[in-house]
Amino acid sequence: MEKNTVKRDVYLDDKPWEEALELYLEFLDQTGALKPAPAEQIPVEKALRRVTAAPVYARVSSPHYHSAAMDGYAVRSTATFGASETTPVRLETGIDAVPVDTGDPLPAGYDAVIMIEDIHFVSEDTIEIIHPAYPWQNVRVVGEDIVATEMIIPANHRVRPVDLGGLLAGGTTRIPVYPQPQVVLIPTGNELVEPGTELEAGKIIEFNTRMLAAMVEEWGGIARRFNTVPDDLEAIKKTLLSALQIADMVLISAGSSAGREDFTAEVIRRLGSVLVHGVATRPGKPVILGTVENKPVIGVPGYPVSAYLCAELFVKPVIYRKLGSLPPAREKANAMISRKLVSSLGVEEFVRVKLGRVGNQMIATPVSRGAGIIMSLIRADGMIRIPRLSEGFAGGETVPVELLRSLPEVQETTVIIGSHDNTLDVLANHLRIIYPQAFLSSAHVGSLAGLNALKRNEAHCAGAHLLDEETGEYNISYIRRLLPGRKMALVNLVYREQGLIIKKGNPKNIKGLVDLARPDVTFVNRQRGAGTRVLLDYNLKALGIRPEEIRGYDREEYTHMAVAAAVAAGEADAALGIQAAARALGLDFIDLVEERYDLCIPKEYWDTPYIQRLLDVMSRPEFREEVRSLGGYDLRDCGKIMWEQS
Repeated sequence: MEKNTVKRDVYLDDKPWEEALELYLEFLDQTGALKPAPAEQIPVEKALRRVTAAPVYARVSSPHYHSAAMDGYAVRSTATFGASETTPVRLETGIDAVPVDTGDPLPAGYDAVIMIEDIHFVSEDTIEIIHPAYPWQNVRVVGEDIVATEMIIPANHRVRPVDLGGLLAGGTTRIPVYPQPQVVLIPTGNELVEPGTELEAGKIIEFNTRMLAAMVEEWGGIARRFNTVPDDLEAIKKTLLSALQIADMVLISAGSSAGREDFTAEVIRRLGSVLVHGVATRPGKPVILGTVENKPVIGVPGYPVSAYLCAELFVKPVIYRKLGSLPPAREKANAMISRKLVSSLGVEEFVRVKLGRVGNQMIATPVSRGAGIIMSLIRADGMIRIPRLSEGFAGGETVPVELLRSLPEVQETTVIIGSHDNTLDVLANHLRIIYPQAFLSSAHVGSLAGLNALKRNEAHCAGAHLLDEETGEYNISYIRRLLPGRKMALVNLVYREQGLIIKKGNPKNIKGLVDLARPDVTFVNRQRGAGTRVLLDYNLKALGIRPEEIRGYDREEYTHMAVAAAVAAGEADAALGIQAAARALGLDFIDLVEERYDLCIPKEYWDTPYIQRLLDVMSRPEFREEVRSLGGYDLRDCGKIMWEQS
């Protein structure tokens, strides 16, 4: 068999991930691979987030002497009995009463402290009191906080800042903890280059192992990343053997599928054993769970969302078990799905969603489901699991969501669903600067879909730029038709330049919309219901151009940046979009029309913080200046109510 010739692998398993994890952990447990390493003693000051290998007991009491809890006078309580306003008791200072400050040792023979505020000075050496003192009043007795030999924290406990204080107060300076698992990450792939490298076609920035390393560190391990290894069986094999010399666990990134250059499973099989190859999840199916030299070796898929999910499902439990603990459960909340979610039977799908509270209902709006979309994880507030034996959820159905952000953060989120515009990102950023507790969630589904979301009470407002072909007005006729009788306000965000986004230098010599019908011009369109699509169809009709005459009319993207990216990548010669998108990617732009982009706001949300904070941000000079710097925007009516429906 030649060096890089291996039998084309097919997935050994298509197990439910819970079953695969149970099988894997059971095997590792039986072989001792999950057993934590012998404890190490470390200084308490360096023990934050470390896991204790044994209970820790106090060496001394705290306080270790009877101490004054207040400024005042130490007294014998028996000498104060009978004191009242009508029968005050006088005490001779230095004999019956001794001055003390907070924290001072209580003088021998004294058992109470009278606060200085309750003392009346009769003379230089005499004080008077009108209330008796009871035994140990205002005194911190020995062991009030911690008693010597008392257990401060148990075994398998992750040390918190408050624990550090208690440990030191109890006289402990060093504690036994489990050594942090050493996890080596091996990126593989001929196409990978280091961050900062000049990119060329076919090359990809290697970021997966950086993300995975951060996750390992967050869970309590120590991550060490090896240099990228090419798609070569022997090279991967040699690197894995080297990693096992220093690692408690190895993650091999990419090469876990069944392609011609996917060698991970074969390498693990030759050096050890593969227990699972392939699980019934989407994304993350081609994970490999194996062992070599009695150490866990996991093949992690190359797509970033798959890599993240596989690490959460399989790497995290192993690290926690090697630290003598279990992963904490994520917080959950029930939310209503804003649109239908269809999934395949037999696969548990993990769908990323944006969340926000609209009225009395938590709303979940799905973001991109692609395994290669790292931004779907960045934008996500939560994760919905579609069970293996389900074909999905209906729109409007309430389902549990695992939170990726805290519930209070989610509840402070303004939800905007509708047309995409780059200014929404600027608005979100300035909202966070001015109101650190606030968030903005924008789902780009098109103007019509945004108005329908308002109709279903799924958003606080909708971005819209729908042109009425008969009147030339924006948005009003659509609101009247889709939201009749509901109190609404149209607030202008920007006027913006719409036109043709074309390649730099205009190599196809495109001059206007009529050129889209040329056979040598390829177009990329916006989705149905988008205001830009409505604008295109309106102008094509006026020019007498049929959609089928345009090559690429049926190819759809959901944002202005997406169509601009398609032109920049050479996938299309032209797209209809905003000037700011063309400028952002260094493309040329043919100005066609100025259009009005509004926020459509139901009046029931007008006085809520969700809307009032947006209006405040829109009035700020710094926000307006940044929007202008994007190019192609006019803010002459920004924040102005353009129309109301009562």
